[in-house]
Amino acid sequence: MTQQLTALPGFKPLYQQVKDLLIERLIGGYWKPGDLLPSEMQLAEELGVSQGTVRKALDEMTAGNLLVRRQGRGTYVAEHDQEHALFHFFKMTGRAGEPLVPESRVLRISQGRARSAEVARLLIGADAEVTRITRVRTVAGRPAIFERIALPSALFPDLHGKRDLPNTLYTLFARDYGITIARAEERLSAVAAEADAAKHLGLEVGAPLLNIDRIALGLNGQPVEWRISLCDTRDQVYSVTLA
Repeated sequence: MTQQLTALPGFKPLYQQVKDLLIERLIGGYWKPGDLLPSEMQLAEELGVSQGTVRKALDEMTAGNLLVRRQGRGTYVAEHDQEHALFHFFKMTGRAGEPLVPESRVLRISQGRARSAEVARLLIGADAEVTRITRVRTVAGRPAIFERIALPSALFPDLHGKRDLPNTLYTLFARDYGITIARAEERLSAVAAEADAAKHLGLEVGAPLLNIDRIALGLNGQPVEWRISLCDTRDQVYSVTLA
């Protein structure tokens, strides 16, 4: 595949054009998770740009967890295996900062016409179908997180018929549907436990919970999942590192 890029006044810098082109190839399945990319020299020659331009594009994609650099072996398309997906997107830790490994149990899975909130958060049509998953995540055998997840059914056409879902759904998305989660946007707030969450978390109605409202975005920047996670923070905290 040969494509020449040129810098024009008012347009994106060359490295950004290279990045956009490479992301288009990932979206289109030209390279799949785990594939080895051509060398910087090969890409530079193909696209008619300098190696430095290619390297800057690859650096940004690596920083964004789309690619993985392996010393002496080259640059690979990132794979959302169980471990990567869990520790990249799961931000709850013990109160001393120790990592937690949750297990998941699906309570309900169904498909239906999108509700107004789902239309707004997933940017889908008012007549679109969504797949809804309700599950509980446990830590050390104790219920810790109650989750409601909404997905555009057009992207996951047979998901509502599955019953044996993996602990990390993003691995399933990549493996079975070719959808890679590139990033996620989260909003945090404090809420009172309503009846369903309280029942499954073993709490009183009205108990305080941490509400994590997440939109997961695909490689093309489009929402592919809306997730509400209601977390019992008596033994865990939401932990991020800012650099």
